[in-house]
Amino acid sequence: MNNFIELTFIKKILSAEDDQELVKQYRREENLDTLGELYRRYMELVYGVCLKYMKEPEDAKDCVINIFEELISKLKKYEVDNFKGWLYQLSKNHCLMKMRSNKRQPTIIDADVMHLQENIHPDSVVEKEQQLSTMEYCIEQLPQEQKLAIELFYLKEKCYKEIADSTHNDINKVRSFIQNGRRNLKICMEKQALEKA
Repeated sequence: MNNFIELTFIKKILSAEDDQELVKQYRREENLDTLGELYRRYMELVYGVCLKYMKEPEDAKDCVINIFEELISKLKKYEVDNFKGWLYQLSKNHCLMKMRSNKRQPTIIDADVMHLQENIHPDSVVEKEQQLSTMEYCIEQLPQEQKLAIELFYLKEKCYKEIADSTHNDINKVRSFIQNGRRNLKICMEKQALEKA
């Protein structure tokens, strides 16, 4: 049994390293075959995420194609250390933005986009709307710099440098605004949940 666990762990490490090699190769050569090979490994994961948010299989399939098209430019633009985790996040963000543009969601951002409540995926629409409403309220309570940094980083998917340039702050300040904003947002949401309980 221990050998099986060790082998599984080693395979995961090798797979992640192999992903990194393909990411580097794609960034270097911009070969779509390389990107396609990397994406194929996680298409089921992407489809699962898309189906969860979009609900309709055809809409989910469209998102899977659109996310690949996004990858073509975004993977060249962003430094990616963990491709699988980054792709999962990109897929969620893509679906949330699509839902927002289709007016399916009443707010700008979903709590699990920021890993604040990673294990909460309420099935109830009412529960989901309450959670989103709480997040919207808590974002408004943040100091202006933190609010702006959170919205640019998570909603607009801007990198630290882009946020620093547009807000005329240095990158360390931007990083601090995002980290403090996330922490304050989490505290506010937990406080709101306790008050409603």
